[in-house]
Formats: sequence, structure tokens, C-alpha cells
Amino acid sequence: MLTTEQIAHEWIDAFNNRDLNRLVGLYAEDAEHFSPKLKVHKPETNGLVKGRPALHEWWQGAYNRLPSLFYKLLTVTANNDRVFIEYIREVEGEEDMAVAEVFDVKDGQIVFSRVYHG
Repeated sequence: MLTTEQIAHEWIDAFNNRDLNRLVGLYAEDAEHFSPKLKVHKPETNGLVKGRPALHEWWQGAYNRLPSLFYKLLTVTANNDRVFIEYIREVEGEEDMAVAEVFDVKDGQIVFSRVYHG
């Protein structure tokens, strides 16, 4: 089983390599994900998606909209059941954005994640 810190590094690597199966596999089947970008691009969600299929659909859509999307990891702070990461969201033609993301982890899987924009 991965530690919370290892989950953070796996998450960034899977995201940046567009490995959706590996990325979504870090989440529990019924995991929830909250993001301000969801409110904008999928207003019917009110910013929250639930379950692996919804996570897969959300990130596939992001990759389709933003082919140059890349997260530059800055920091990882972790304990046994939570990990906090800070990264820079880079998209060609857009200003870089500071982002913080928190993963709640149970039994080695992300059960809830939430995104904060700087």
C-alpha cells in the first residue's frame, strides 16, 4: 500500500503523463472530487463529482480542452490520512496558476479531494 506522500507523487506523475487509468485507480470507487473548475465547465455538478467514472470523464475532458495542461509540483505535506500538495498549473497561452489540492486517504486510496486556486 502506498503512503500518502507516495500517492501525491503518483498522482502528479499519472496526471502529467495523461495515464487516466492509473490516476483514477488512486481513488476509491465512490471517491468525491471538488474543484472550482468543475463549477465553471460543468455547472450542473456544483463543483463536485462522485465516483471513478465521473473522475475519468472530468479529466479526459480537461485533457481534450487543454492539450498542454501540466502540473509543476512544488510541495507535498503528508500525514497518515491526508496529503496537501501545491503545484503550478501551466497551460500554453494562459497565465500560470498557483493551486493547492488536499487528498483525504483511507486504506491507501483517495476518498475525497478538493482543489483551491491561488
